[in-house]
Amino acid sequence: MTGPLEGVRVVALAGMGPTPFASMLLADLGADVVRVVRPASSRRRAGTTPADDVGPQYDIVNRGVTSVAVDLKEPAGVEAVLGLVRRAEVFIEGFRPGVAERLGLGPADLLRARPQLVYARLTGFGQEGSLARSAGHDINYVAQSGALSMFGRPGEPPRPPVNLLGDYAGGGAMAALGIVSAVLSARGTGVGQVVDAAMVDGVALLAAKLLGLRSAGLFDGEPGTNYLDGGAPFYATYRCADGRYLAVGALEATFYRTFLDGLGADTSDWPDQLDRERWPRLRELIEEVLSTRSRDDWTAVFAGTDACVTAVLDPEEAARDPHNVTRGVFRRIGDVLHPEPAPRFSATPARTPQAPAAGPVDIAEVMRAWA
Repeated sequence: MTGPLEGVRVVALAGMGPTPFASMLLADLGADVVRVVRPASSRRRAGTTPADDVGPQYDIVNRGVTSVAVDLKEPAGVEAVLGLVRRAEVFIEGFRPGVAERLGLGPADLLRARPQLVYARLTGFGQEGSLARSAGHDINYVAQSGALSMFGRPGEPPRPPVNLLGDYAGGGAMAALGIVSAVLSARGTGVGQVVDAAMVDGVALLAAKLLGLRSAGLFDGEPGTNYLDGGAPFYATYRCADGRYLAVGALEATFYRTFLDGLGADTSDWPDQLDRERWPRLRELIEEVLSTRSRDDWTAVFAGTDACVTAVLDPEEAARDPHNVTRGVFRRIGDVLHPEPAPRFSATPARTPQAPAAGPVDIAEVMRAWA
């Protein structure tokens, strides 16, 4: 077995952000994923972003995926995709609403050709609503969901958490969950369906716990003033003597006491942990102590304790860290650092990641393999 999704065939139209990430997740778990890309001349006309200009070996989200070049503006190209779909269980597209229909590859077209098909649509704003056809990127979808307003420091503008939250967590990962769920349903009922995965929906769902806390009055202050957003001095990052950082997550009273013990300072007159009005002073006191030693010194002090203190590692440090090495969290392929597939399975291990293919293969090869 190459993974729990071995035997699942997926056709994905090339796109940005969540579409390739969802495809990678499925491929990592053993699905046979074919990505339909535009011919090179068409891609040049369409324009690019800086992320499109990296070499294929750096395009990690396309690992384990087979690419075929097809001109969807030509009837023969559309028919070629339909030929793949008739042999597949899943189809993924990330166009704005209505584009797939204009190409002749909308849900009605494909479900007529393949009634058991799971048709996944990944968009930012969803298939309906006043913003449905508007252009956008991760920052816009996270803003529209309400989540972006929670990221920042007091008195500063909200800070986007790169594009992890919208594109990958709320978009690609949620879509992959929806796809696997719909495949289970289709295999049991023989009836396919459309999975409408919008990043606004997904990010709003990810914020479920925080919405509950807001309603309870426990997460309602300015960003950067609450327990889980860096406002609490015992749930924050601190600069050490060498300019590197520690992450402190000593929320519970027991863990907080262990943290204080590890500081080796006289904390008898420090403000109470839960005295929010004196949090600024408590932060200053913690900063003063942690700034006296290097990050790695403090990491050694707190190692093996329940203080909930860890080093803030950059990706290369994370790849070398003994715990991560033991777990096999990363793998280097050539000069590119890859995260290993997750989650893990005892009976059907995930496919070992390979370097992304250098270029498209002939679609006839895929048709023969899928015959």
